Amino acid sequence: MKGGKSKAEAKKADSKLSVKKKEVKPKAKPVKKEKAGKDPNKPKRPPSAFFVFMEEFRKTYKEKNPHVNKVAVIGKAGGEKWKSLSTAEKAPYEARAAKLKSEYGKKMDAYNKQAESGNNAADEEEETSDKSKSEINDDEDDESGEEDDDEE
Repeated sequence: MKGGKSKAEAKKADSKLSVKKKEVKPKAKPVKKEKAGKDPNKPKRPPSAFFVFMEEFRKTYKEKNPHVNKVAVIGKAGGEKWKSLSTAEKAPYEARAAKLKSEYGKKMDAYNKQAESGNNAADEEEETSDKSKSEINDDEDDESGEEDDDEE
């Protein structure tokens, strides 16, 4: 080996130069909370005035330009059109959005009342049961075991 150090020479050099290093402890990562599952019965949020406008705009734009299939192009054209509308022209869309928002509020109130009553029923069920689920399962196993003993 030309110009290279032998293993013995490398060890000697390393031992002379080595300095005790402090142990670096890895930082504990914060524990992430699991997200609660989404409830499929929860009402969907209402669209804004712009999205109410876009529903109508997409239909008219596709009729005039059937060859355009890109969502980005349609969205960009809709945004430009929305910006160019006056407040008087936007008023029907804003009124429809306000109506949808009030309906959403009513649905959410009903949903929240239902959720509260559903949670209370589950709490009452837990309070009335003195035995844990494992104890109930053990009792069922004992009963089936007794039947086996009778058969012998």
